[in-house]
Amino acid sequence: MPHRNVELAAAIAETGWSQSAVAAAMVRVAAEVGAEEVFTVKRSHIAMWVAGTRPRGQAATILRETLSRRLGRPVTLAELGLGGTSADRAAEWDVDTLTNLVDLGRDNMDRGRRRLLSGAAYSVGGLALPQDSWWDEAPHRARARSTGATHAVGETEVRAVREMTEFFARRDQRHGGVDGRTALCQYIVDDVARYVGGSFGSERARQSLYSAASEAVYVAGWMSFDASQHELARRYFSLSLKLAAEADDAPLTGHILRAMAHQAIDLGHFKAGLEIATSSVERERYTHSTSRERALIGIVRARALAVNGQRRQAIAAIKQAETDLDRAAPGDEEPQRIWFFQEASLAHETARTLWALGDLDGALRHFHASVRYRRADAFSRTHAVTLGYMGTVQARQGNLEAACHTWSLALDAMDGVQSGRTREAATTMRAVLSPFRNRGISPVSEVDARARAVLQQVP
Repeated sequence: MPHRNVELAAAIAETGWSQSAVAAAMVRVAAEVGAEEVFTVKRSHIAMWVAGTRPRGQAATILRETLSRRLGRPVTLAELGLGGTSADRAAEWDVDTLTNLVDLGRDNMDRGRRRLLSGAAYSVGGLALPQDSWWDEAPHRARARSTGATHAVGETEVRAVREMTEFFARRDQRHGGVDGRTALCQYIVDDVARYVGGSFGSERARQSLYSAASEAVYVAGWMSFDASQHELARRYFSLSLKLAAEADDAPLTGHILRAMAHQAIDLGHFKAGLEIATSSVERERYTHSTSRERALIGIVRARALAVNGQRRQAIAAIKQAETDLDRAAPGDEEPQRIWFFQEASLAHETARTLWALGDLDGALRHFHASVRYRRADAFSRTHAVTLGYMGTVQARQGNLEAACHTWSLALDAMDGVQSGRTREAATTMRAVLSPFRNRGISPVSEVDARARAVLQQVP
């Protein structure tokens, strides 16, 4: 006899609906979202699901959407006790990429759906990657895709997408991921999706467009990550990964996996972060990358090793990343996406890796180097985040005066930046300073007041 699904039963109880009302609402929602299946949901079906039987086909997704609307907040399949199986994860990767691109973009443009997405819980189960055969078949699936399009897509469209992506990537570095993100998402819906669904004169033209589209979606994901919209970021990263796989672009795939690992580690999912970081160096993703991109992929893998307690391997990975960046030379044919990764970036990530290993002196030394190397005017967001981390390390070492000075510089750098990560830095400042708040220490009071003002601003 199946176990009772306590999570689903609790969610239904929270709505105040009877099982018959849930069934009727599901039918309405299915019609509104254009579900492909014919829905005939009965109270008996809901009772079976609560008893432990899994909904079939699209029913689980429609049930999740129905309860989300009723409760006025996002509800995940995992929260309902219906997510997390290998079949669920495979289904996410098997959704047609063009359909996924259009649907995710429209969801992000619709105010109600955007609100649900922005509050959705980060899905660790969604980080499970498909089997090797999926990667092998991805380019074939894309070539076989029938869109019925008649407009030709070529180098002009590829160049347009790359120019727009570069604009938003540079804007993100200067102003943070909150500002301008909606405009990029609108561009993806209006133009990038249309190009992906176009007709191509050659396989090379298709691959170039898919790579360009992947990078645009990746930047939307990175901006969402920086805005602390973590589940939305994960979905954009996954979609970007699908486009890169269909472009048969191994280095780009490694670049995106590196970002996914970075996000997972920052959110405390260390084991998943290491698994993804390991994937970022497999299947020619590292070996076919340029030296600069190898350094980026490698240093994030170093941090993944460090947070998982693998000290020796982490130190070796740091040294390899340093070697890789040293090999990068002017005139290398590097992808535009790697433009930001310079000595300052490597020093920042090295510092975070050493911090995870408990080497606070080494971390502080590399944070200082990162600040010294960086062009703060072009990288205001990252500069503020680096200074925020550096101040925290100084406070951990007991040097409160130095920490306050560093944090004051971080708060200066936050001017004009709208970023979830800079807000997290301000939150950390206030948390660390809280034991000293009422002791009449002038630098403490000043930094605390300024950090509070940052957090009071509407993001």
